[in-house]
Amino acid sequence: MERPLLVYTTFADAETALAIGEELVRARLAACVNVLPGMRSVYAWKGAVERGEEVVALFKTREGIAGALAAALKERHPYETPIILHLATCGADEDTAAWILGETGG
Repeated sequence: MERPLLVYTTFADAETALAIGEELVRARLAACVNVLPGMRSVYAWKGAVERGEEVVALFKTREGIAGALAAALKERHPYETPIILHLATCGADEDTAAWILGETGG
């Protein structure tokens, strides 16, 4: 059975994250996206240290479509260089894994 995968990214606001997340769920590239508001970030960007408020988006998907999800995120993301991290799962509840795989065409 193909393994579930979490894809981590950030957005400037929840509405953008939800809108893009909904597009990617409707496209069956993710079974779900969780948007977590209220994150404050400190990061290095083009030689300067910046601060900002962002939201985290966690996409629940499967390993076999990680590249397609990343490409779709980059295409839609408003950031010049969006953070896209693939977080491998070391295990998942059997029913959870089946749901993710089923909703993403796996």
